[in-house]
Amino acid sequence: MADLLARIAREESASERTCIVTGEKGPPEAMLRFALSPEGVVTPDIRRKLPGRGVWTRLDRAVVARAAKGFARGFRRPVDASLELAAQVDELLLDDALRFLGMVNKAGLVVAGAAKVEAALRSGHVAALIHAREGAPDGIQKLDRLARAAVKPPVTINLFESARLDLALGRTNVIHAALRTGSASAAFLVKFARLSAYRSGEAVGTWSTVTDLTE
Repeated sequence: MADLLARIAREESASERTCIVTGEKGPPEAMLRFALSPEGVVTPDIRRKLPGRGVWTRLDRAVVARAAKGFARGFRRPVDASLELAAQVDELLLDDALRFLGMVNKAGLVVAGAAKVEAALRSGHVAALIHAREGAPDGIQKLDRLARAAVKPPVTINLFESARLDLALGRTNVIHAALRTGSASAAFLVKFARLSAYRSGEAVGTWSTVTDLTE
């Protein structure tokens, strides 16, 4: 994952935001925005589209869990921040990634099933290799070896349960899938990287296009 994050980091002049917990600065794409509902409830705004004043944290689950006191200071008023906010953000980022995976499928860039994935890996031009969390170790290891042997190894993903992959791809019992190169795959990889960074707490500098990852 560190290699993926390094490859999508760019030096750019985007206006920076400041984390209300750590004081660290970063471009909006590398941070999390929170808005306030009319009732004063702190609301995750992972797509940065909700109206009104926003406050920001690092893209880090542990930081979000520590942010309760900072929200009142950032919004300059009493607020209602759920104790489950960090888990809510995780689920929103997960749903966002899976939604974009569905878009990759609609673009005709998804290959599913061990045999078809193996053939895709051998032919090249695979942007990502996805294994369901329930996948058998021997099957995963076999496909991972093929992926590592590629001229341009694909990103390997083990975050999703099979049932969630089924829903995203409109198929049943998805255990292994490959994403062919293309702009939809690139967009999904940004969403995946945000989710992975949130869970790991691994800092990222900036987030811009990842088209170069999938060409």
